[in-house]
Amino acid sequence: MEKYLIVLFTIGCLFFMSACSNDEEDSTPSGTKTTNPTRSDDNEDEETDTSDETGASPFVCFYSVDEEDSVKVTPGESQTVQAPLEMTLVANVSNPDNYNYVCEWRVWRTNDSGSEDNPLVTRFEEDTSYTLTKSGGYGIKLYITFSQGTDTIEYESEQISVVISESKLVCPDGFSPNGDGINDSLRITAQSIVELEATFFNRWGQKVHEVTLATAKRAEGEPNKLILWDGKNKGKYVNDGVYFLHLYALGSDGLEYKIKKAINVLTGYRENEETSGGE
Repeated sequence: MEKYLIVLFTIGCLFFMSACSNDEEDSTPSGTKTTNPTRSDDNEDEETDTSDETGASPFVCFYSVDEEDSVKVTPGESQTVQAPLEMTLVANVSNPDNYNYVCEWRVWRTNDSGSEDNPLVTRFEEDTSYTLTKSGGYGIKLYITFSQGTDTIEYESEQISVVISESKLVCPDGFSPNGDGINDSLRITAQSIVELEATFFNRWGQKVHEVTLATAKRAEGEPNKLILWDGKNKGKYVNDGVYFLHLYALGSDGLEYKIKKAINVLTGYRENEETSGGE
C-alpha cells in the first residue's frame, strides 16, 4: 500500500511540472514588441497602449523676445511672437526599429494663398532651422515615411501654428547718461523690426555713433526696448547738447521707418531733482 501511494505521488508531481512547462511556452517573452496586439474579452474597454508605436513627437523651439526665454511649441499648439524669428524644427522620431525613414517638414503661410500643399518652404532634414521675417500666420507640419521592404508606415503630425506680430517703432527725443539708473540710454520701442541702421551726428555733422539691429542690445526687463546709444563716443561720454539721429528700419509687415530727429543728451539732468531758476 505504501509503495502504491509513492507511485501516485510521483505521477502527480510529473503531471504538475508538465502543465507549468506548457504555460511558459504559451506566454509572450518579456520585452517582445507586438503590432496590433489582440485583447481578451475582459479588456475590450481598455485603451490601446501606443507608447511603443513607430512615429514621432515633433516640436518647434525658438527664443521669444516677449517672454525673454526659450519656447517649445508642439503639434496642436499656437504661439504669437516677433520677427525676426529663428526657429529650430525637431522631428524627435520614436521607435524606428529597423525601418528606414524620410522626414519632410512643410512651412506655409495661413493667411494668404499658401497651404501645406503649396508650402513656403520644404525641408527634408530630420532636424532643421528656418527664420520667419514677415508678419502673419504660419503653419508647420512634419511628414515621415517609414519603409522596410514592402512594409510602409506614413506619419503626419498635427499643425504647429506660429503668428508673427506686426511692426512698431517709437523713438524718444532724448536721454540722460549720468549713471543714476534712469533713462541712461536712448531706448526705442521696437516690435517685429527685421532691419535697422541708426547713425548719430554732432552739430558739426561728425558721426559720433552708429548701430544696427545685429549690434543693438535689448534693455534688461524690457524685451521690446532696443538700446541705440549709451551716450559714449570712443569710450567717453559726449558733451551735453543736441545730436542728430538718422534711422532707417524695416518692419515684418513691410513698413519702412525713416526717422531724422534731434536727440537731447543731458548728463546733468537727474529725475526728481529740483533745479533753482537762478542757477
